[in-house]
Amino acid sequence: MRLVIAARRSELARIQAFQVGKALQTAHPQVTIDYSFHESLGDQNQNDPLWQMPEKGVFTQDLREGLMAGKYDLAVHSWKDLAIEESPDTEIAATLPRADARDVLLVRADRWAEIKSSGGLTILTSSPRRSYNLDSFLRRALPARISELRFEPVRGNVPTRVRKLWQPGADALIVAKAALDRLLEAGGEEFGETRASLRRAISKCRFAVLPLRANPSAPAQGALAVEIKSDRADLKALLEPINCTETFSAVTEERAILRTYGGGCHQKIGVSILRRPYGEITFLRGLTDDGRVLSDYSLRPAQERPPRISPEQMWPLKSSSADWFDREQIPVALPDQTPALWISKADAFPADVHVQASQLVWASGLKTWERLAQRGVWVNGCAESLGEDEDSRIEALAGSSLNWLKLTHADGFAENGMRKLPTYRLVPKNENQDLEGRKYFFWNSGSGFERALALNPWIAGMTHFCGPGNTQRILERHGLQPHIFLDHGQWLAEMCL
Repeated sequence: MRLVIAARRSELARIQAFQVGKALQTAHPQVTIDYSFHESLGDQNQNDPLWQMPEKGVFTQDLREGLMAGKYDLAVHSWKDLAIEESPDTEIAATLPRADARDVLLVRADRWAEIKSSGGLTILTSSPRRSYNLDSFLRRALPARISELRFEPVRGNVPTRVRKLWQPGADALIVAKAALDRLLEAGGEEFGETRASLRRAISKCRFAVLPLRANPSAPAQGALAVEIKSDRADLKALLEPINCTETFSAVTEERAILRTYGGGCHQKIGVSILRRPYGEITFLRGLTDDGRVLSDYSLRPAQERPPRISPEQMWPLKSSSADWFDREQIPVALPDQTPALWISKADAFPADVHVQASQLVWASGLKTWERLAQRGVWVNGCAESLGEDEDSRIEALAGSSLNWLKLTHADGFAENGMRKLPTYRLVPKNENQDLEGRKYFFWNSGSGFERALALNPWIAGMTHFCGPGNTQRILERHGLQPHIFLDHGQWLAEMCL
């Protein structure tokens, strides 16, 4: 059986088409694949910002028309480029496992001293979503006092936009991380020059992977869409073995959410969905056309919640009251050849430690990121307070596999093969917390839970809640099955009567 796969002519689009073709041939060795590459309206018009161009299918409509005319069997798109309204004559029949949905910020290293001195930063991006959502976050997340943040439009494929970063007046660029990753990881000689040029460019930049909590992606970002004519039942059956159902359902839900606000790349709205064993996380941020501010960070749990609770039975009602320890710093020196630091909390980063520009720093969450930035530390990204099981997925940007060193307290855990460097110890406070009459407990810390359990063994029979990650695992090691919330504030909001 011979199939023709169509895609745009750019290197990224060809790489994506080849990925689909390879997956098909792996599932069906008898299939022969031919490719047909084309320029779209969006490729031909490199001057107008995307939000000023026709809304429907600026990168995809030409391919859809060729599909309907029978010129090819399949069209492979970046799913985020498809118009939010679905076609009555075609359908998305499959997708591959999703690449990283996040955006990445590249800042020219040779401009950083001037940025810090002047307080001005000019970022190239044509996305209203990025401009709106990142204006406040970047002022807190970069280790400089940014008083003037300017977003300037940029067009072209990813290599072209990266080249434009070195034009006069540009300091930084924001692009979809999935696009960079695919170009950096592409095999074959035909992409060798682009791989090398991107690698050289990244080596001259500082990068930050932008968190979904502050900057949710465009719906479907990082996912591929395999489009066919709706009447091709033969192709539906052929594509079924390569379809990633988890990616498909998450992307479909993201697009449905955007559709309720009108949809389209002109919108200042980002929405991302992550599926985890403990539930489905939704990130939604932006501004609607009628001026409504959107901000949703929520978990649809996999485990049924208990009924709402009287506050008299809940502990703690204030997160700050749940601190069982004082902290005592441990003098340390970072080992040589430590390229990647994983920081459990800002207090774990010693005041006298200097980070080299070549070192990577990963924070446990946004608060840790922002506190480190206030101390002058460049942070490359964070685990979104979802635990160190969250893969940083930065090997392609870093150019190699990473050997992580976790900075934490002396009794802290390090998972997934991480090494641990204790930078402080927990010293139990003398006073015991009054937990009498409480039946429902939220734990921000596994160490705090174990201290409370040692002093109050009866709490083992109560109902427990915590965030995902090490605290969850510590409770499970004690034979408990905690209910997962994203943070203490959400626990109070959802569980308190």
